[in-house]
Amino acid sequence: MRELTYFVAVSVDGFIAGPNGEFDRFLAEGDHMDVIGEKYRGTVPTVLADRAGVPADGSPFDTVVMGWNTYAVGLPMLPDPYSHLRQVVFTRSHDAPEGAEAVEFTDRDPIDVVRELKAEEGRGIWLCGGGSLAGALIDEIDHLVLKISPVLLGDGIRLFGDRSYAPTGMMPDAVTRFDSGVVIAEYSRG
Repeated sequence: MRELTYFVAVSVDGFIAGPNGEFDRFLAEGDHMDVIGEKYRGTVPTVLADRAGVPADGSPFDTVVMGWNTYAVGLPMLPDPYSHLRQVVFTRSHDAPEGAEAVEFTDRDPIDVVRELKAEEGRGIWLCGGGSLAGALIDEIDHLVLKISPVLLGDGIRLFGDRSYAPTGMMPDAVTRFDSGVVIAEYSRG
C-alpha cells in the first residue's frame, strides 16, 4: 500500500505560511537544499528544477496532493507546477485555469481520494499543503517531514489548519540540523 507523506516547510512556531499565504521567510537556499534535492527529489516545481538542473527522476513520490491555496501560489505562471508527478488539487469553488490540463481538480472528500490513491500501485504520495487539507487528512498521514526554518511568523496558516484533533503519537525517524539554521525532522505514525 502506498503511503502519504506531509512534507512541508514550517516556522518554529508552527506556521506553514503567513496570514495572507506568504512563504518568503522560509529558506530556499543553504546546505539543507542538497539533502532535500537527494532524499526528497521531485518536490521542486518542474520548470524550476529543469532551470536549476535538478533531476526529478528517482523521486520517492509519483503523486502530489494539495489544496487550492497551495496550488494558486504559482498562478498564473505555473498552472502545471509538478508536471513530472500526478497532481491532485482539492477545491470546492475554483475551475481549472488555462494550461492546467494535466492537473486533476476535485471537490470530493479528501479522505476518500487519498484512500483510493493509497490503494493504487505506485510510489509515495506527497501532501505539499495546505494546513486545512492536512488537518482533514491527519489520520491518513503516514510520514511527517518538517523543514523547520529558524523564523517565528507569529500568525498565519497553521501546520494542520484550525482543526481540532485527538492526540496522536508520531515516532521520530531522524532529525538533521544544518548550518543554514534549518532542521529537517522526520516522523512516522506511531
